Amino acid sequence: MSALAAVMTDKGTGAIATIQLFGDSAEAVLKKIFKPTDAKPPTFRTGKILLGTINDGSETIDQVVIGCEAAESFAINCHGNPLIVEMIMELLRRCGAELVTAEQLLAKSLQAQQPVNTIAIEAKLMLPKTKTLAGAKIVANQVEAGLGKKVTEWLRDINTLPLKQIKAQAGQILNNSVPARLIIAGCKSAIIGPPNTGKSTLLNCLSGRQKAIVTDIKGTTRDWVSAQCQIPPLALELFDTAGLDERLAAVSKDTIAKAAQRKSLEILEQADLVLLVLDNSQPVSQLNQQVVRRVAGKKVLTVLNKSDLPAVLDAADLPQVLPDTVKISAKFATGIEHLAEKIRQICGVDNFDLRQPVCFSSRQESLLRQLKKARSQFEASSIVTELLNGPID
Repeated sequence: MSALAAVMTDKGTGAIATIQLFGDSAEAVLKKIFKPTDAKPPTFRTGKILLGTINDGSETIDQVVIGCEAAESFAINCHGNPLIVEMIMELLRRCGAELVTAEQLLAKSLQAQQPVNTIAIEAKLMLPKTKTLAGAKIVANQVEAGLGKKVTEWLRDINTLPLKQIKAQAGQILNNSVPARLIIAGCKSAIIGPPNTGKSTLLNCLSGRQKAIVTDIKGTTRDWVSAQCQIPPLALELFDTAGLDERLAAVSKDTIAKAAQRKSLEILEQADLVLLVLDNSQPVSQLNQQVVRRVAGKKVLTVLNKSDLPAVLDAADLPQVLPDTVKISAKFATGIEHLAEKIRQICGVDNFDLRQPVCFSSRQESLLRQLKKARSQFEASSIVTELLNGPID
């Protein structure tokens, strides 16, 4: 393996940046560019901390601290100026290192460890990306318990377990993984509905701060606004869209309004959860059939807002594709706890068992789908073996 180099810290200017250098030629690359402060030949012994400079020929790029983490792994800690980081990375490239992402380097370094447990590697890669503590617990539990335990059991008993049972369990894991993914990766929630139903007020209420402009003027929101919201065990990313009304967009000459409608539809398509906000003080005719068709098949909660006003809308008149409703007043923050409960129920995360087997990577999902279709014990054994010890995508 040639040396790999990756910037491990976030983009932007910071006090310190860390560049990781890994591979069997990593030490040789460092010797070309590193000059220790004491002018003695450097000894790259595991656990040692080295002070010195990174040099491009006679030119000093930066003072650095190098941590010797393992025989083939070194952390170069330099000043966080992006220009300095870029210059060091380019120098490493010219000296033979392959520039990769932090995730790619971490995957390679973990795979070099023996024995290889791919699920454990994927868990380490996923943990920094989880959106909630509950999501981190789910991922961590998949190594020794959860998916890791189930796959080990399959592999151990592959010749005695009925194939039908293994396939059924694989299907159940895939089903459990749908809500688990929302807890791990976060839930994208589109707030849609006719103009002036209180969508922006709801976003402000849930996020706990004024993110969207709220007025009594119909159609105030002409672009999308996003905010974060915690409804444990979910982290919701809320998108307040322009009032969704494709009928107006079709006849309007306002190019901004047309663009806002297109963006609203794009957000809707990508959403994990749709909060369809209707004005409870107006008749059901405010809801057009194009919106109903757009949300069919999605996780949808119809939010009957403005419950502080006399009720006009009858939930019984809503289309059958909108069976879940909740009444709130976003203006006065009433009914919000009930709203949160309904969101948990619709997303399937209410009382979710954090230790049950789930898949949390596309590789795992693909192999489990193959396992569901396995036609023989031998084919199942091959798939299960790859699931536990196969290469990362």
